[in-house]
Amino acid sequence: MGLNFGGMTVKGLADSVTNFGFHVPIPAFGHVFSGFDFLGTILVTAIPFGIYDLVEAIDNVESAAVAGDSYPTTRVLTADGIVSLVGCMMGNPFINAVYIGHPGWKAMGGRIGYSAATGILVILLCWFGTISVMLALVPTVAILPILLYIGMLIGSQAFQETPKSHAPAIVLALTPHLANWGMTIINGALAAAGIFAVSEELAAGMKNQGVLYHGLQTLGGGSILGGLILGAIAVGVIDRKFLKAAGFALAGALLTFFGFMHGEKIGIAQTPVVAMAYIVVALLLAGCAKFAVVAPKPAEHPDAPEEGEAGPVVA
Repeated sequence: MGLNFGGMTVKGLADSVTNFGFHVPIPAFGHVFSGFDFLGTILVTAIPFGIYDLVEAIDNVESAAVAGDSYPTTRVLTADGIVSLVGCMMGNPFINAVYIGHPGWKAMGGRIGYSAATGILVILLCWFGTISVMLALVPTVAILPILLYIGMLIGSQAFQETPKSHAPAIVLALTPHLANWGMTIINGALAAAGIFAVSEELAAGMKNQGVLYHGLQTLGGGSILGGLILGAIAVGVIDRKFLKAAGFALAGALLTFFGFMHGEKIGIAQTPVVAMAYIVVALLLAGCAKFAVVAPKPAEHPDAPEEGEAGPVVA
């Protein structure tokens, strides 16, 4: 009605209709192989994104397993990769991905028919050029509630399906993602103000206001791998498996040194101080594995109340 609610306009709807037509995907080998001319530039983004997609796919397979549906990880990742390659050869710039939030879709009644119906519908919408019409009719904000629901579900699943003692490790694993989110908000606000590069003077001014820009930048860099490594180290410490925790700390040092974690880009010695910190932690944990003495659990008190029985009240 011309009120521009949710970014919807009559003009936008009218423009979207111009895409009507039958568009069959055809091989795009020329575009694909011409991209090798820009391989050096592309890999800077492709390698971290590939690692992210791999870790996310494994996470989603694990999420489905704890919800009662186990799938062979190798077959899932193979299918994921092959379908993405086929789509790329046909000119599709978007990779295939394993469903995130499997327990949520399952709880709502989604089965294999849901996936099949979704796939067929997307194919038809793309072939007939109606995707732009749907985007003009349905505001983007209308999609967010389902994403919020799935996010709440998988977040709660992380705490519900793991041992209670591992809860601190889950919280620690979330911190790089929170830092990355904070960086995204700050950079977006600065870009809106016309600032696309943060100078040392501006960073110092932010620090005086309690905004540790460089700290968020370091902690949030490569947040997917950072959260994975920090969470694994914490679980090893909680379970008193210090040698495994040391191994993860050493892996963190290696990933950090080459910029996969705690860095803005892939390269050599991106954040060497943080990499050295991981090595120090690894040595400390290895020392704990060799010399630390873990106290045995205290024996049950003979007068302890049975399960479900109220114990004495102590003032």
